Amino acid sequence: MTGCTITRLDDEPTDPSYTPATEAEVLAARKAAGIADCPKSDSDVPARADGLPDLTVDCLGGDSTVRLAGLRGKPMVINLWAQWCPPCRAESPYFRQFAQAGKGKVLLLGLNYGDPRPDLAVEFASLVRWKYPQLADPDRNLGTRLNLPAIPITLFVAADGRLVRTFVGGLHSYDELVQLTRDELGVKL
Repeated sequence: MTGCTITRLDDEPTDPSYTPATEAEVLAARKAAGIADCPKSDSDVPARADGLPDLTVDCLGGDSTVRLAGLRGKPMVINLWAQWCPPCRAESPYFRQFAQAGKGKVLLLGLNYGDPRPDLAVEFASLVRWKYPQLADPDRNLGTRLNLPAIPITLFVAADGRLVRTFVGGLHSYDELVQLTRDELGVKL
């Protein structure tokens, strides 16, 4: 099993000419790439002990927030990734294909995780033609709450909010993702 870990103590790029992108620039790039807006979440539904933590994260680009514990009503697949992570890049075509096949049956979310360069994250998502919503957790708060190891990680969440499976490591095929979705969520694509 391979994964990507963060080994640097700071998240600042070493290039002295680097200027961080503003949230407005990241949002404009996300919109230009056709990446969907993030879903609405319920602020009143109680968090489940066996579900996603009561954690609010930004939509990539910062135009909205999503309360993870408040995402209910449809089975979900949440993929934690970063643009600098080779296994995340390798599995990207499977999620693009899954987004089309699962439309209306399962909510697919990306979670740009531990990534100091949201501008490059949007660029990557655009290059691999991800059109589904992308959240951002640059400080890896979800990993702290769920005690997650290195990315990539794919979470399978039932419609009632139960976290039914944490799949650690890169997926090896689209068929593997489809089978996991069927086995864990009962959704046939």
